[in-house]
Amino acid sequence: MSGNPSQNEIHSMPTAKQTMVDIITRQLDDASYDALLRELAYARMIQRGLEQSDQGKVISDQEVKTEIRTWFR
Repeated sequence: MSGNPSQNEIHSMPTAKQTMVDIITRQLDDASYDALLRELAYARMIQRGLEQSDQGKVISDQEVKTEIRTWFR
């Protein structure tokens, strides 16, 4: 398998609007505007991370540790 979605998979993937509606409908009825925005932003960050991973845009654990150490200097 090539890793690229087939034409049928592309058409069956939810649109951004469908994804947002799904996320919003799973929230409590009295969820605040800010809470809804946080959930949408969180879902988008996860989606971007998965896309980057699929594209091989990742860094090693050691690179992360080195980067974090620079924060405390």
